[in-house]
Amino acid sequence: MTASAVPALFLDRDGIVNVDHGYVHRIEDFEFVPGIFDLLRTAHAAGRRLVIVTNQSGIARGRYGEAEYQRLTAWMQARFIEAGAPLAGVWHCPHLPGAPAPYGIDCDCRKPAPGLILAARDALGLDLARSILIGDKARDIESARRAGLGHAWLVSGERAEIDAAAADDVWPSVAALAADVRAQAALALQ
Repeated sequence: MTASAVPALFLDRDGIVNVDHGYVHRIEDFEFVPGIFDLLRTAHAAGRRLVIVTNQSGIARGRYGEAEYQRLTAWMQARFIEAGAPLAGVWHCPHLPGAPAPYGIDCDCRKPAPGLILAARDALGLDLARSILIGDKARDIESARRAGLGHAWLVSGERAEIDAAAADDVWPSVAALAADVRAQAALALQ
């Protein structure tokens, strides 16, 4: 990694950025999770690049298309700019093994595979060893581990996810994480 590589804060989308209502793809159904803007402003002010990495199997399942996903993503990115926490990028995986072509493939981007994180690293020149991922599922944490991220944090109140994830730390909500001074200190670049 070059001396100019910067650390990132990677985030899962559904359940971390927005309330997971299941296959959210319309603006009117998108509800930001309380605390997400505070958390991202803190990370951005510390010099971290803000990156979303998200599985979007609703595309493979035919629930919505790439155009609908991209429309919602552009709207979401504009909200983060308005909030003072611009996203460096959003990477998504539309695949699902067993789904119809062209999305029914076993790819290297569907979490828990590390492909989305590695693609962001390559595109943005990120220092993964000094980066953090925040997810709400064990597969998010596994993806971070497989990519070599320095920290993987879980936001969940579900015992099964907590037990399966082996995260570095766990918070019950994004708002609790955003308010935690330990997390704020970890987000600050050393």
